[in-house]
Amino acid sequence: MKLTSILLQFVLPVVATAIAAASSAPDVHAIAQAVDERYNHLRSLQAEFTEIYRGAGMERTESGILWLKKPGKMRWEYRSPREKLFLSDGRDAWFYVPGERQVRRTAMKKLEDLRSPLAFLLGKTKLEKELLGLSFAPDVAPLTPGDVVLRGVPKSLAERVSQVLLEITPEHWISRIIIEEVDGSVTEYRFTNQRENVVVADQRFQFVAPDGVEVIGGEWGP
Repeated sequence: MKLTSILLQFVLPVVATAIAAASSAPDVHAIAQAVDERYNHLRSLQAEFTEIYRGAGMERTESGILWLKKPGKMRWEYRSPREKLFLSDGRDAWFYVPGERQVRRTAMKKLEDLRSPLAFLLGKTKLEKELLGLSFAPDVAPLTPGDVVLRGVPKSLAERVSQVLLEITPEHWISRIIIEEVDGSVTEYRFTNQRENVVVADQRFQFVAPDGVEVIGGEWGP
């Protein structure tokens, strides 16, 4: 009996601590709701981004500034290593490389670009609805200690994308997105210096073709 009592004195606190830790650990549903809450109340967002593409035996790293604004507006201003512009006014998307003689325009509803879902991040975020099978990704290490990584399959791009990984900060910002496509290519976006509700004019999301630049329709590559 004495041995049993001694064991219980040691075992019970350990079990209680484990149960308490498990009950206090955040669950996927709570994290997803907190992320939804974070972005759905924003009117605009500015962030620095790094885009890393790996596929077809190559790797490419680009960086720049991203602006998002309700409803459905976005501006990806690439600054390194080459300037280029990808923007949407909520209806059409435009892709232009300064100095070239053509600019591509595509209706947003027909656009299958991997960046297009971010246009609706503000005001319409519902991670559990948009990402099927949303769950923790314990096998993927976060870039920043304290962040958590979630995985899921995007409903809108399920035929093209095998999974999406989201790194979430303790403040419920999305700091990294990794998109793994069915062909084996991987596109990674890292976001830093995120600023909420910045003043940005609607004109920043409108494209006016320079003189002599032809507007053509169609999709473009990654």
